[in-house]
Amino acid sequence: MTRPALAPVHFLLVDDLEENLIALEALLRRDGLVLLTARSGPEALELLLKHEVALALVDVQMPEMDGFELAELMRGTERTRRVPIIFLTAGNPDQSRRFRGYEAGAVDFLNKPIEPHTLRSKADVFFELWRERQEVARQRDELKAATAENARLLEETRRTADALREADRRKDEFLATLAHELRNPLAPIRNGLQILSLAQSADTAARARAMMERQLGHMVRLVDDLLDISRVTSGKVRLRPELIEVRTAVEAAIEASRPAIEAGQHTLTVHTPNEQLWLQADPTRLAQVIGNLLTNAAKYTPDGGRINVSVEHDNGYAVVRVKDTGLGIPADMLPRVFDLFTQVGKHLDRAQGGLGIGLALVKRLVEMHGGEVTVESPGPDRGSTFSVRMPLAPDAPVIPLSSNSIRTARGKSRRVLVVDDNADAAESLSELLALSGHKTETAQSGPEALSAAARFHPELVFLDIGLPGMNGYEVARTLRADPSSTKAVLVALTGWGSEEDRRRSAEAGFDFHLTKPVETGQLEGLLAKLANGPA
Repeated sequence: MTRPALAPVHFLLVDDLEENLIALEALLRRDGLVLLTARSGPEALELLLKHEVALALVDVQMPEMDGFELAELMRGTERTRRVPIIFLTAGNPDQSRRFRGYEAGAVDFLNKPIEPHTLRSKADVFFELWRERQEVARQRDELKAATAENARLLEETRRTADALREADRRKDEFLATLAHELRNPLAPIRNGLQILSLAQSADTAARARAMMERQLGHMVRLVDDLLDISRVTSGKVRLRPELIEVRTAVEAAIEASRPAIEAGQHTLTVHTPNEQLWLQADPTRLAQVIGNLLTNAAKYTPDGGRINVSVEHDNGYAVVRVKDTGLGIPADMLPRVFDLFTQVGKHLDRAQGGLGIGLALVKRLVEMHGGEVTVESPGPDRGSTFSVRMPLAPDAPVIPLSSNSIRTARGKSRRVLVVDDNADAAESLSELLALSGHKTETAQSGPEALSAAARFHPELVFLDIGLPGMNGYEVARTLRADPSSTKAVLVALTGWGSEEDRRRSAEAGFDFHLTKPVETGQLEGLLAKLANGPA
């Protein structure tokens, strides 16, 4: 790196005669040197206040203030006391005057007329001394700057190393927690399969199935949370905002989290304002946010606790608060509860504690809506309050009519083709549809699906994307190109549910996109929507 040029060196020339100053300037002129001239002591003092001077050449005999008096004043000021002075005199000063000059700070005397070579050689010495001082000062400043930069880099490296160690520790804890959380439901599911194979009574089999459905639902929620946080952090989640009333999202969240609340025998109270608070928000994601907070409250509140949900209008914002009487949060953990993979302690008595990603997901989804989420807690065992603050829609909407017009899917039998290379998945979905009164067929590959469609003429096709040989996109395009199946409703059935995946399925000709495993409620909702369509 090129170093910046050194600042010019300043010499001060003091003489009451203009011709003497001109002669000195002619003798001393050189690159990098600035010559300051003064014709009196007071004028010289003014220049010394403005400039750092490497050498002062001062005439002894001057009116008003002679050279000795000027030197004594210079020695009395901190700024100028170390400026070297060479006195210029017309004759040889006697010993007393010479002593006075040295006492005033002179480093030398030069007699007039001045011998040019002598003047230049002495001036060169002070010029180079000043340059060396400048270089030392520059090196000192560079060293100081380098030291400060090294200290900053060292501190930054230390913080990065600490962050990596913390991330590694949290990653290890997360993987251990994930293994624990996945093993928990697997054990009862395995036991349930054994019960079903051995059960002699319908009641025993029904209880086993109900238990297996609960545990499967828990596993699905774990996987959904993992996928959601991955999509959010990578920027793949796209909100689908619409005008919704806050109570609609609250009611949906309460309905989704009610099993956890009832399992803990908690008392739930809900307080909402008389006015309607409208948001421009993604209803599914907003319900997910409030539902996660409610589920957390149910998990971390001892049985028989109290959970309160309140909604209020606060200066252009809707504020939803979820308050519980649960385990609470230590003060040192409050700033970290929304960090990814963070859990407040390890509570072995609280089953299904989760993966430590629910609150991180809540925070990111709320921020994507332009809102904020905060938490308060008096401390351990004293409960917690989570507050979601969302901006209200700028214009009050026309209140929509109640939407109770969706008919049940039952009562209209349809021809349904289920295509999945997983035989168990295809057969189980086909059987479930058949129990609802539909005529079904199954296929386990693309060519088999096309053959079945040509023979069966399905009205509705549940089509897996990841088929061997010929994937679901290709099958969908082929069906859409066939005049006999252009009116069939195509439903993509896949483990991939990002916005990009939905876009690709729509481009291939699919009407709907469902993510595996499909819940019964989703299936019934889809069939209900289709009930109003053409036969």
